[in-house]
Amino acid sequence: MSLMTSIQLLPDHLISQIAAGEVVERPAAALKELLENSLDAGATDVSVHLSQGGVKQLKVTDDGRGIAPEELILALTRHATSKIASLDDLERVASLGFRGEALASIASVSRTCISSRVESERHAWRIAAEGGSLMPREPTALDIGTVIEVNDLYYNTPARRKFLKTESTEYGHCEEVFKRIALSCPQTGFLLQHNSRAQMRLTACEPQRRFTEVLGDEFGEHALLLDESAAGLRLWGMAARPAFSKLSRDTQYFYVNGRFIRDKLVAHAIRQAYEDVLHNQRHPAFVLFLELDPVLVDVNVHPTKTEVRFREGQAVHRFIFHALHKALAAPVGGASAGTPSTSPFQEGMLSLSQFPSSFSSSIQAGEVSQSRGARSGSVNYPTYQSKIPLRANEGVGFYQTLFGEQSIGAGVTVPDCLPHNPPQEYPLGFALGQLHGVYVLAQNQAGLVVVDMHAAHERIMYERLKIELDAHAVATQALLIAVSFHADRLEVAVAEENAAVLQQLGFELAVLSPNTLAVRAVPLTLKDADVVALARSVLAEIGEYGGSRALLDRRNEMLASMACHAAVRANRSLTLTEMNALLRDMEATERSDQCNHGRPTWFQLGMNDLDKMFMRGQ
Repeated sequence: MSLMTSIQLLPDHLISQIAAGEVVERPAAALKELLENSLDAGATDVSVHLSQGGVKQLKVTDDGRGIAPEELILALTRHATSKIASLDDLERVASLGFRGEALASIASVSRTCISSRVESERHAWRIAAEGGSLMPREPTALDIGTVIEVNDLYYNTPARRKFLKTESTEYGHCEEVFKRIALSCPQTGFLLQHNSRAQMRLTACEPQRRFTEVLGDEFGEHALLLDESAAGLRLWGMAARPAFSKLSRDTQYFYVNGRFIRDKLVAHAIRQAYEDVLHNQRHPAFVLFLELDPVLVDVNVHPTKTEVRFREGQAVHRFIFHALHKALAAPVGGASAGTPSTSPFQEGMLSLSQFPSSFSSSIQAGEVSQSRGARSGSVNYPTYQSKIPLRANEGVGFYQTLFGEQSIGAGVTVPDCLPHNPPQEYPLGFALGQLHGVYVLAQNQAGLVVVDMHAAHERIMYERLKIELDAHAVATQALLIAVSFHADRLEVAVAEENAAVLQQLGFELAVLSPNTLAVRAVPLTLKDADVVALARSVLAEIGEYGGSRALLDRRNEMLASMACHAAVRANRSLTLTEMNALLRDMEATERSDQCNHGRPTWFQLGMNDLDKMFMRGQ
């Protein structure tokens, strides 16, 4: 039986301590509030000094507008703020702080001191509080700005202090808060010290430089610049390519109107944008800023102010997804989706999918072409190049048509009409050879390019299938002789019931008997694949998820599997023609930096890297 007591008002100091439990759960939370106050005050230089992870002392110094002497007491009073004065202000709040709770909550569980000077005052004033009890204000010496010292955090609530972790852990949380604030305001200089040792010093700079300084040079090297606007929304910042993905989410920074947030809607949009290029359970790295009318977002959701609600959530989700998806989809060569490259390999002249699989290592490199180009005294080429069914090969040597007389290595030449240094024009350069039937080696302006040929070709096939399916124009290749294979009753039933779905995908399957299916046509893009394995894979996907869902929810997974069957396999020798075709297709294909499973398709080794390996210049 519970003991009944009368309802009574709580004393103010207890109310503040209860509030402190929500707002100031650890030193890092107090640091966040103080730094946000500094930025709201217009500070251009902020210093943070921590002792024992911020538990012993947490001191923030800024050169902001300062606090007027008569307002110092109000600064340590609950629900006193200069940020808002009405409900309309709250709905349009643009400042980082606005509740008027933070300083009072911090002061209730620590020994706090505020020293501040405004421009109109001849000297600064100081006020101290111990456990929420205010001391008389007194004059002090200080330049324009504010210094807030928080000492002995939770000294009067030992139960709460016991929940704090080790000094290094608490400092780690403080450092993370410092990074979040520093990333959000690159025009402000920051200094972080711990136990009297400087840990991070950041001068005011451009956003891109600040992001690299805080997150490291490797992030800067792998990150894409992003700036998209539509319908009153703007998304800008830097998002790392999938090759820089992490095992954790510790390099994810998203800001709404300059405020760091963690939001499920935003996280889902970003995850979807990376879905097609990120490997397994890895997480993307980014620093992104969403700007919109403050009326369209509610920041008054949680005491920590890291959660928000959008008035038009679906519109925000679509905008973030499409903006990021567009940035990640940019081909290696920078051409936009659907735009044909100006490379001579494009416009249907050359595509790896056009080469028959019969081109193999059995061809002897010593065989020379008797083409008109060879007879006229130019470089001799292997006979198999004259057999390629391309317009470029009609009547003259293939490479002579494309590249003319100027040699660029490995028997490849370039014409006078092209730039003197063709690798400069093509990001992935030109093929030099093949390594163990797995990697293509190419030379570009920067140095050596190493390409995983299966992974790269798989992405190319995958993107082509997506474009064709979206346009309801999957080209079909009828087989000269239908290929029959033994099928179980489920596969036969799936083929019979989903003939329309299979047709949309470019397949024509016929039932020859209760246990036999025949493949009569396949997608043109995949005509050189193992048609039986390809058909079985598609039937399995449709059988498990159903035809309609396979084309909607499971579309990408199914197309990725189809592309994998069609991609050039390891241990197959490619000609220089085929290798260069692959490079040009990669440059014109969206998301070609990663395969369908999110693994990288190519790496660059610069001349400096190679020089270091061979100790040149040392």
